[in-house]
This record gives sequence, structure tokens and C-alpha cells, in this order.
Amino acid sequence: MGVLGVPTDSAPLLRPLGFWYDGESALYFVYVLGADSRKVTASDHADVARFLIYDVETTFNWRSVLLTGTIERVPDDERRAIEEQIDTSWTPDVFERAAETEATALYRFRIDDRVGIKQLELPPELRTEFSTSGPD
Repeated sequence: MGVLGVPTDSAPLLRPLGFWYDGESALYFVYVLGADSRKVTASDHADVARFLIYDVETTFNWRSVLLTGTIERVPDDERRAIEEQIDTSWTPDVFERAAETEATALYRFRIDDRVGIKQLELPPELRTEFSTSGPD
């Protein structure tokens, strides 16, 4: 899971989303289409978007990656081939059920830039003079 941010006329639109990474340069999102989906409208008009992925194990062990890129709807003629590769094992059940009864669209987030940070250290009571601390 991560958080997609797309610009709007006012504050950015932020949405938590499951995603699939192609292993190279793109993420894919399945949108459940509603009558007045702000996510679809904002994504279709965005020149740039961001996606934040993070993992927090403890206050001393965490990592995050901020991706910047473009987002676009995948044309129907490409969709089937991409969906055959997507691992949906981590898709929330509510979205799986909605996708069975409602229209969906596949969106591609092309990664132009990525910045990551991680902090992997021991709690203070376990540190020694040879331990390292602080974010990388």
C-alpha cells in the first residue's frame, strides 16, 4: 500500500492505494470507477503525480520511498496483457468485491524520479559504541 498524490485546483488529492510494480519503471493501480470520481478526474488532468510507499517496523526501523512521475489510464487494448502479470494477493477485499460488480480502469504511474530514506538501528538500550544510528 502507498499514498497517491495528484494535484487539484486546491489542496492535492491524496488516496491510499494498493499497487503493482512492474520491476522496472512503472506502478499500476486499479481504480473502481464511480459516477463522480475525484481520483479519476484529478489523475486524468495531472501533469505530475507522487506516490509515497513506507514501511514502519519500529520507531528505530523504517523506510520510505517517494516516487514522482506521470499517471495515465492504460488503453483497453493493453490492459489484458498487463493484468495477466499483476499479483493481486495484497489487494484489499473491499476493492476485489467492488471490481466484480462495478466498472474499473487500470492506471499506470511512470516513475521519473525516486528518493528513499531508511533508518535501521538498535533501540538506545541495545546500542554500543560501535553501533550506527540515524537515517541513511
